[in-house]
Amino acid sequence: MSNSNQNNQSNSSQINMVIDPITRVAGHLGLTATVDTTTKQVVNNNAYTYVTMFRGFEVFLRGRQPPDAVHITSRSCGVCGAAHANASVRSNDMALGAVPYPLGQALRNLAYAMTDMIYDHSIILNVLEGPDFSAQVMQTYYPSCWQTAQQTQATYSDIHGFSTIADIMTALNPFQGYLWVNSVKAQILAREAGVLIYGRHSHPPMLIPGGIGTDLSVGESLFTQYMYRLTTLTAWVKVVIAAWMDLANFLIDNCNYQYQGLTYSKPTYISSYGYESPELYSNLGDDYTTIYGNYDSLANKASEGPQTVFRATIVRNGELLSKSFIDLNVAQLEFVNSSYYHNWAHITSPFTETDPAGNKLAWGLSESDGTPYYMYHPWNKTTIPNPIAQNFMDKYSWDAEPRLIWSDGTIWPYETGPWARLHAVAHYHPNSPIVSNGQISITLPAISEIPSWLPSGSQAEWTVEWEPPDYSTTLSRILGRAVDMAAAVYAAWENLEFGLQEFMKNQTSPKTSRQWKQPSFSLGVGQYEVPRGTSRHWMVVKDYSIANYQYQAPTTPNVSPRDDRCNGPWCINGQAIGPFEMSVINTQIMEEVPPSQWVGYDFLRAIRSFDPCLVCAAHFEIKGKVNKVLDHIITPVCNS
Repeated sequence: MSNSNQNNQSNSSQINMVIDPITRVAGHLGLTATVDTTTKQVVNNNAYTYVTMFRGFEVFLRGRQPPDAVHITSRSCGVCGAAHANASVRSNDMALGAVPYPLGQALRNLAYAMTDMIYDHSIILNVLEGPDFSAQVMQTYYPSCWQTAQQTQATYSDIHGFSTIADIMTALNPFQGYLWVNSVKAQILAREAGVLIYGRHSHPPMLIPGGIGTDLSVGESLFTQYMYRLTTLTAWVKVVIAAWMDLANFLIDNCNYQYQGLTYSKPTYISSYGYESPELYSNLGDDYTTIYGNYDSLANKASEGPQTVFRATIVRNGELLSKSFIDLNVAQLEFVNSSYYHNWAHITSPFTETDPAGNKLAWGLSESDGTPYYMYHPWNKTTIPNPIAQNFMDKYSWDAEPRLIWSDGTIWPYETGPWARLHAVAHYHPNSPIVSNGQISITLPAISEIPSWLPSGSQAEWTVEWEPPDYSTTLSRILGRAVDMAAAVYAAWENLEFGLQEFMKNQTSPKTSRQWKQPSFSLGVGQYEVPRGTSRHWMVVKDYSIANYQYQAPTTPNVSPRDDRCNGPWCINGQAIGPFEMSVINTQIMEEVPPSQWVGYDFLRAIRSFDPCLVCAAHFEIKGKVNKVLDHIITPVCNS
């Protein structure tokens, strides 16, 4: 459980809240914040989130063969292993000059729609985030809001079956509530569907450079079994989205929650590709320079069959800067000013100064001391751990500091996540298949038969419509996650029909994969939209060995510690502050109990709405004598 320690400051109206560890997240995350008990808000931007575990995968990937990275990096997380595997396999596709046949790419899309998007989002919403809004919590800490919820009719009751908002909150009670319990049931179906293609989850062994190793000797049965599970999950997704739309709208209208957890006053984020067009991806090329140069075609061209759903976008302070994957890669930097690492820029040599298309990394710009910024591009980064005592004025987290640099010399932090990618396609990519008239519009098909545990209203066709707001808050991130499930269902149906047609053309010898090459030198980058944001992997290959490998979890930019590497109107007192810390700074404690009893639910809601996935591992520490015995440990899910 999360321990909230409150220490009196010299100013009696201020308390220091420490929540460490934050539970119901993947990995170890802590929060400390100074809060004014009168305003119930953070004082002087004094909120810090920190990661306390070192992963180090980049270190022991060096010297291995490139395909190994797909399966090793997936082990960095026991939840979103397929997220890293998919980003890594795309980096391998590029570096090793091989892309799948259309059927192979369709299978990749089908598996991923299930094993991470539908499976993961359902658990995140209803099991990990949901308890913060459950009846158990609302009755104790937000009684006035709970009383109103009891009297408020649900708008979408014909779909999800709940009469009042209080019924939805009750459905989120751990171990007993309908949404909590059936999320566990639904995740089994999603995992089963994904495993039909991946062979295993969450570490899919079938993903290989240039394709996928799925056994299609019983292909018709595979597609049939997948469709059976997708049918049930389509109805389930309607229930989840409708319930969260009702709950979020209620909290905004009745509980003053519209701007809680705000990150930046204007949209500041990145998005990349997701569910790529099987036809277009299959025709990117057969060497790393060609594949890299053609990547933007995934958004700029149409194709036969399914279209690319999510697309590369850079938005800074409300301004669209680029819709180019290449720009997104060139602009990437990573610093370690506030992180437990040594700066490598002055003690190592660069692997490359340009991208495969000849563009200068970091636009060819340099620091004031003459150090070229391309040294901070992930292709040139070297991971050198430097564990020292935590100091919030210096180094305080194992998370590094991803930043973007633009050709005008500006540097800034940024956000990733479902809200970001849906905002990107709705506002800047009108040709995305899930966009209509400037908003997300996804029609979920009618289902003729559903199991008894689903409400009858989930059978009818329903068009999910949502206009992503121009701000990322606790509730817009949660709603974005819910609507993202509809995008996954849409992509699954589209790729299922296409994949089956491709399979039926050549059942005896279906083509899924192309043979990868063993280059003497190449570069690879894979950036892929995953449940928590954008997963990014960079690889340098020399003599068919990994000379350098760097990757960022989707949470890395969101939890990145603050530093002084910032210039522009988005800086706060000259500092770049990451989305996690900004979301706490812009959150007011609304618990209706005395400060001495505050748990910090509003802070936790803000952070959990990102669904943090950190340096994922299971760690524990025993101090003092070593002859202790741990018989059994269980953590109450609904605890703070």
